[in-house]
Amino acid sequence: MDSSEVLIFLDDERAPVAHLTTPAHFELDTRKLVDGKHTLRIVSKDAAGKEGLRLIPFEVRNGPSINVEGIKENAVLDGVVPIMVNAYSKGNTEKFHITGSETPQSIPTWIWVLIILFSGWGIFYLIRYFNIVAN
Repeated sequence: MDSSEVLIFLDDERAPVAHLTTPAHFELDTRKLVDGKHTLRIVSKDAAGKEGLRLIPFEVRNGPSINVEGIKENAVLDGVVPIMVNAYSKGNTEKFHITGSETPQSIPTWIWVLIILFSGWGIFYLIRYFNIVAN
C-alpha cells in the first residue's frame, strides 16, 4: 500500500512549508508569524494522483494582549467617551509578575443591582424588627 504525500502551505505562499509522507507529524512555530488571521492549506496526493484539499483558518496572538474598555466593535458613539486601554504580554513564563497582568474593569451593572436589592431587604428587615420590638 502506497502512502499519500502531503504538502503544507501557509497563507498564499507558493512554496510549501513542509512536504511529508503520511502518516506525518508537523510542528507549526507561530512565533515566526505575525499576529493576525492566517490559513493553513493542506494538499494531499494519493498514489493514483488524486488530490485532496483542506483549509484551516486560525489566528495568531503572540504579541501583547490588548484590552479596551469603554468602546465595543462597531459601536455608535456620541459625545465624549472615556476609553481605557491596557496591553500586556505573557513575558517570561518562568516568573509571574502581578503588576500589569490584569486589566482593571468597572463593576458590572448586575452587581450594583444585587447590592441595592440586598441593602433594601436589609433596611426592610430592620424596620420590621424595630416595629416588633417597639410593640
